[in-house]
Amino acid sequence: MIRRTPLALSVVLAMGLSGAAQAAGSLNFANWSDYYPPELLKKFEADTGIKATLDAYDSNETLLAKLKAGGGNYDVVVPSDSFIQIMVQEDLLQKFDKSKLPNLANIAPTFQKLDYDLGHDYSVPYLWGTTGYSYDSAQVPGGKLEESWKSFFEPPAELKGKVVALNSMDDLFPPAAFYLGIDRCTEDPQDMKKVMELLLKQKPMLAMYNSDGTIERMAAGEVGMHQQWNGAFHRAKEQRASLTYVYPKEGISTFIDNFVIPKGATHVAEAHVFINWMMQPENIAAASNFAKYNNTIAGSEKFMEKALFDDPAINTPADKLDRLRPFKLCSPKSLSLRSKVWTKLKK
Repeated sequence: MIRRTPLALSVVLAMGLSGAAQAAGSLNFANWSDYYPPELLKKFEADTGIKATLDAYDSNETLLAKLKAGGGNYDVVVPSDSFIQIMVQEDLLQKFDKSKLPNLANIAPTFQKLDYDLGHDYSVPYLWGTTGYSYDSAQVPGGKLEESWKSFFEPPAELKGKVVALNSMDDLFPPAAFYLGIDRCTEDPQDMKKVMELLLKQKPMLAMYNSDGTIERMAAGEVGMHQQWNGAFHRAKEQRASLTYVYPKEGISTFIDNFVIPKGATHVAEAHVFINWMMQPENIAAASNFAKYNNTIAGSEKFMEKALFDDPAINTPADKLDRLRPFKLCSPKSLSLRSKVWTKLKK
């Protein structure tokens, strides 16, 4: 079970190699939109001699479809915890050669053993955070809302057409289940019916389902409430001080995004060099400073911005830690029912 630890991680493990050996080659890297600093890729090229390109996608579902269609010629991609075992079961990932990843020793103790890949055979954890929601206190009645998913699923009438949900059932279903007091991995069709009814009731209040542009919409005041990742919230609040991030009392999902090598990758050796290089504290800290999410590498806090430590959306307050809900792998039957709900919802 993964437990949220404060950003100021005190344990420093063995640092592994100080840098990657000079190498020639190329790397095709794909990541979530706006989730990796371009200048860090330039540093990787300078450090290793490997020429790298960066592509983007907007969801785990999009990435899964690309991999099923042939991988998009990618050498390293970044799926979330909820998709690792799906990709392994569908034979879309290849096992690491761990002799080429000495910096695995740098992974912080909290992330050394993860349920979805206990031995890090297929995945190396990258950045992690929470999926809650934010609101603009300047746009809500009284300027404050209850710390509950009720405020999101049953928002004030004044926010009709100004609420956005993420465009992924894996992001939307768990909070609905938390709010209703239902097991998020339920196999009971009656439970699924309750979730369906809740989401259909919410739908007329929404402006859209969209996982892109969450920062821009909230920063501009274009909408008053947005289901949002905590790092995206931090970046939006830097531009609009009236924003509030909510840790709902019913529970909030945590996520871990991971580096993996797709089956059929062309540049496997270079992929190992890149992943090992990213496990150096100063390199992954640069990614945290850009994307505004915590990372999984011990010692990286020495290189991270103080503002990340000071934001409760990133550094969860002690009295909110018991609200965090780590990833839980659901059965195929449960996921099938969830998929049916999503299909009906998006009609």
